[in-house]
Amino acid sequence: MLKKLFKSFRSPLKRAARPRSTPEILGPHQHSLQRGQFSRNAVSVVDRLQKAGYQAYLVGGCVRDMLLGIQPKDFDVATSATPEQVRAEFRNARVIGRRFKLAHVHFGREIIEVATFRSNHPQGDEEEDSHLSSRNESGRILRDNVYGSQEDDAQRRDFTINALYFDVSGERILDYAHGVHDIRNRLIRLIGDPEQRYLEDPVRMLRAVRFAAKLDFDIEKHSAAPIRRLAPMLHDIPAARLFDEVLKLFLAGYAEYTFELLVEYDLFAPLFPASAKALAQNPEYTGKLIRQALANTDERIALGKPVTPAFLFAALLWPALPARAALLQARGMPPIPAMQEAAHDLISEQCKRIAVPKRFTLPIREIWDMQERLPRRQGKRADLLLENPRFRAGYDFLLLREEAGEQTGGLGDWWTDYQDASDSERRAMIRDLSSRPDEGGDAPARKRRRGGRNRKRGPRSDAPAGE
Repeated sequence: MLKKLFKSFRSPLKRAARPRSTPEILGPHQHSLQRGQFSRNAVSVVDRLQKAGYQAYLVGGCVRDMLLGIQPKDFDVATSATPEQVRAEFRNARVIGRRFKLAHVHFGREIIEVATFRSNHPQGDEEEDSHLSSRNESGRILRDNVYGSQEDDAQRRDFTINALYFDVSGERILDYAHGVHDIRNRLIRLIGDPEQRYLEDPVRMLRAVRFAAKLDFDIEKHSAAPIRRLAPMLHDIPAARLFDEVLKLFLAGYAEYTFELLVEYDLFAPLFPASAKALAQNPEYTGKLIRQALANTDERIALGKPVTPAFLFAALLWPALPARAALLQARGMPPIPAMQEAAHDLISEQCKRIAVPKRFTLPIREIWDMQERLPRRQGKRADLLLENPRFRAGYDFLLLREEAGEQTGGLGDWWTDYQDASDSERRAMIRDLSSRPDEGGDAPARKRRRGGRNRKRGPRSDAPAGE
């Protein structure tokens, strides 16, 4: 039955995704790549492995990006040497991984990742007898340490554009899956049957979106077709792995477009279920806030400024928070405790899907907590808030909410002016709040002293108007 289903997806275009047994070889006059363009350390690793008698090539993203005129961040090597053989060749190499064992060769801060050629996984009884490879009931690969030939390795790679091998000695490109063709046509295409490849590793759906956003490519129609139906498979992926994948999706400089594609292919809900529900209920506000936060993130990355996952997750989850806090307030809980309890519940639920580390969940809650504290500016509160290490993040988040259309009564402008004001101007701004009946927060009224002289007093600067 599955074979018939797979056949129904086939077309002449799809056949191009089936690797050849022998590669198309592009010589130095057929492409623009030269060994001097690549990392010196990566080239030296390839040279040394080849001199030791192994096959070795630069592979994958670094070859793809160089063809596109993009400077790669990482340089990977594929070789016939096993991880242990690589370690024997390089004193500065370490073997890492269990699900996917490989070698890291260290050159100061640069790490060259060296992977052994992989082969197809054993099937049936052979798989049961293998300790190198295994799948779960849905077909997801749990271990991938079956080694093979370069041809096998090309077939095991996910996308055609990542199955390109660069031979530094002859400056040739070995193309097993028409990857150069797809680069020229700006297409993301899976190698092999898309449904089977997604079942093997559902994260490939996220990778398809990430590459499409990063490279401004289209996802080829047969590769795109099963994604919406198989999106729930992401629930089977460990939460810790999804955290790493989400960082790759949103912290690489093209987060806003990535979000659009995640929503388009129904991949956002498996990652952020509460936020997806808020997006469905209030698409204008939720969509605007998330898009603005992601656009700001992209801009900071483009300018070389630091970004923190805490602020990003705070923005992605915020639209689901106010309704929860309002429900608790309706049950009689004060605003700040209601916000804190709602935040705790929301983050706990989210961490079941994406394992956000505690070093980020604590700042997320502090940024949200600031949203309840920033309106309370009477007396010394404003100055104390300015000294809070989370003030800047909370203030930026307030401006983000206002940009998304939240009405805060000019709170963002007030805090902008307050930061730039002199001491005397700040005192005047605080006094002005005391004269406005709708400002100043909800500080409890102090009881009058019993006994002594009963003096008339005007309202204190740190008390609500009307006391």
